[in-house]
Amino acid sequence: MKVLISDNLSKQGVDILKNAGLEVEARTKTSVDELMSIIGDFDALIIRSATKVNEQLLDAAKKLKIVGRAGSGLDNVDIHASTKRGVIVMNTPGGNTITTAEHTIGMLFAVARYIPQAAASLRQGQWEKKKFMGVELNGKTLGIIGIGNIGGVVANRAQGLKMNIIAFDPFISPEKVKEMGIELVSLDELYKRADFISVHTPMTKETKNLINKDTIAKMKNGVRILNCARGGIINEQDLYEALKSGKVAAAAFDVFEKEPPENNPLLTLDNFIGTPHLGASTEEAQENVAVAIAEQVVDYLVRSTIRNAVNVPSVPADILPKIQPFVALGERLGSFESQLYEGALTEVVVEYRGEVAELNVAPITIAVLKGLLTPILTQTVNYVNAPIIAKERGVNVKESKVSEVEDFTSLITLKVKSGAKTAIVSGTLYNKKEPRIVQIDEFPIEAVPEGYMLILYNNDKPGVIGNIGGILGKNNINIARMQFGRVTQGGKAISVVGIDSPVSPSLLEDIKKLPNVLSVRQIKI
Repeated sequence: MKVLISDNLSKQGVDILKNAGLEVEARTKTSVDELMSIIGDFDALIIRSATKVNEQLLDAAKKLKIVGRAGSGLDNVDIHASTKRGVIVMNTPGGNTITTAEHTIGMLFAVARYIPQAAASLRQGQWEKKKFMGVELNGKTLGIIGIGNIGGVVANRAQGLKMNIIAFDPFISPEKVKEMGIELVSLDELYKRADFISVHTPMTKETKNLINKDTIAKMKNGVRILNCARGGIINEQDLYEALKSGKVAAAAFDVFEKEPPENNPLLTLDNFIGTPHLGASTEEAQENVAVAIAEQVVDYLVRSTIRNAVNVPSVPADILPKIQPFVALGERLGSFESQLYEGALTEVVVEYRGEVAELNVAPITIAVLKGLLTPILTQTVNYVNAPIIAKERGVNVKESKVSEVEDFTSLITLKVKSGAKTAIVSGTLYNKKEPRIVQIDEFPIEAVPEGYMLILYNNDKPGVIGNIGGILGKNNINIARMQFGRVTQGGKAISVVGIDSPVSPSLLEDIKKLPNVLSVRQIKI
């Protein structure tokens, strides 16, 4: 077996591969042309952030079985194209949690005391004590948006500095946050109370420009803002104006919407601190991820054991073909419910009925959790860490099996609970491979869980279907499919509309205003 390392990797990782008997070609940097010309000879590719694994590269990689990312981010890997070609994609989740959290704490001190600016001034022969008057961290309130792995470590370290910690995270149970000694608040309350704000969320359509001129207006005068998560979560132009006006006293970014930043006005301000995406740049983190990905690649190529894969469950190869369609169904059910459901998860119940109940359903349950957690977390969720993440977030996971068959040969039902509130979605396979949703809450339905979908709750009255089709057609949104469900005539009903392109937020608001439409949610599977 031949392994290509296309980006710089710690020597410890290279040694692990070689000691396992693998033929290794290790490069510190590889151009696109070089990579395209040689990739066809290799069984495995290990990368960092520089190498882009796209469809063109995968087409040339005729022997490739596995792509290993030394790190957690997979923005540079086309996972869909890899899966389609049967290439396993692995990463090393958690390898940079501590180092990114520590970098955030470093930025916290920097914005409080203007350390980089003062050091630069001193080098220029100045002695400007009054100019760099700072503030203490002791007794101040730190607002953390996203209290996952990294956000949790930041909170823990800041508690040691005697800061008061408040957090916003709609997807973690209040009990779990209470155990951490953190006060869970609404986003508006966090903006109102925090002296320092640090974001630790993924960059999604929901979090893009999460902090903007409108939300900044809700904050304290003199607030200080940190972003060591993902570029684009904070509107950079709006922050620039707030820093100039003094509404925001200081800000520190390790990430930017465009990297490296070119002609970014933030870099012209004295009260802004920027670093070149150093969150994972420590010797320990680099060694940790190098060793981890090398061991994972060895496990797969030598022992046929899959660990930390993001596109295939860790199950024996001979069982995978039979269980894989149910794994795909489970992940889609989880993703569907995650985007439809509102509230902090406290309990997840997965019920298996019929033939599927005779299988080892553990990988399917993990796939359900992966689907549930992926849309809401900044960290990479895969088939290995999904149960651990659920447990850490205080989510109680239950399985049940019923051998009796009702209307379907196999049926998977997902029940998501938050206190007294329960949401239900059920699915099955058509022709043993095609996922279908057959129930949403109390409504029977037959829906294809793929692409962009509008989920509407409406009164069962004439004209609803025509109004939906009309407003979408008027806005040049093509309908791929439409399904409807109701329990009683004239009562509450559900409409599931598959569309070829996403609707804008403004159009979504217009749809909500249609007669007899009670609510609408756009999701993407």
